[in-house]
Amino acid sequence: MVQAYILIQTEVGKASLVADSISQIQGVIQAEDVTGPYDVIVRAQADTVDELGRMVVAKVQQVEGITRTLTCPVVHL
Repeated sequence: MVQAYILIQTEVGKASLVADSISQIQGVIQAEDVTGPYDVIVRAQADTVDELGRMVVAKVQQVEGITRTLTCPVVHL
């Protein structure tokens, strides 16, 4: 199982709508609107890194109101 944080920038005023939409995507554990340089932080999981990448590109980035994403895989050192 691979987990990652997805940091999201949105159009002005869209953070709450984006977080609500993303929380409905399969594999998303949590989606919260936050303050700071990013507007939404998502924790997601998938069976493989490739599957996680496909989820981000095919599902998360397609949500209306998103301007940029940054995916940060969780590592256990």
